[in-house]
Amino acid sequence: MKMHRLKSIALAVAATAGVLAGSSAYSAEQDAAAAPAAPPKPLVPVSAITKVGERRVIAEQKSQVRIDRLAAETGDLLQDYKTVMKQVDGLRVYNARLEKQIAGQLRRIESLGKAVDEATVIQRQITPLLIRMIDGLEQFVNLDVPFHIDERKERVEFLRDNMDRSDITIAEKFRQVLEAYKIENEYGRKIDSYKGVADVAGSERNVNFLRIGRIGLLYQTNDGEHSGAWDKTQGRWVELDAGDYRGAIQKGLRIARKQASIDIMKLPIPAPEAAK
Repeated sequence: MKMHRLKSIALAVAATAGVLAGSSAYSAEQDAAAAPAAPPKPLVPVSAITKVGERRVIAEQKSQVRIDRLAAETGDLLQDYKTVMKQVDGLRVYNARLEKQIAGQLRRIESLGKAVDEATVIQRQITPLLIRMIDGLEQFVNLDVPFHIDERKERVEFLRDNMDRSDITIAEKFRQVLEAYKIENEYGRKIDSYKGVADVAGSERNVNFLRIGRIGLLYQTNDGEHSGAWDKTQGRWVELDAGDYRGAIQKGLRIARKQASIDIMKLPIPAPEAAK
């Protein structure tokens, strides 16, 4: 009985909903019929459409111009990039070479530093050596045949004075001493003549000296009447027989002055001695 009552209520609700829906649809149709009709949309002119197309074409042309310009700029930038990269590669090779050269220079600097240190030590030893060389040269001049004696002694004194000068480098001092030794060595290889004064018969007279290396030193007076030779054993001048050596000495003087060709001369030359 209860179930039958619920079914009756449900049917009543459904019938009521159907009536309301039909009433709403009818009301909507009535409202639509009563509303005025919408006006028609206006037509767009062809000229306006054409203008829009033209503007679009112009815009596209401008865009293409910009695209072409950007493409050209991009190509230029790419070419510049390739050029720069080539330069970079060249600089890498150049830098590698420079690094090797710098490494070599650093090694050279290191070796020069060591050489400077060693040179300082050597310089301290050169000065005593030069002094000994000058002393030896002075002793040699005093014991040697007395030709150009004043000039040679002045040269030794010049070297000795330079040893105390601070404005002359040690290298220049060494060069000067070697030059003096070279000059002394040249004396033994040449023949020359010069004017001077000699003790002749107890009085000093102007004479012409004839030097033949270091093996002979002779003189002859200007008138040719007196001739003499240096006796190394006695350490003095000895007079020679004018008849035996007058012509030979005159001939030697002419040869030394390059007034005659080299020839054999008969002169009093001491015999060689054995070295001690």
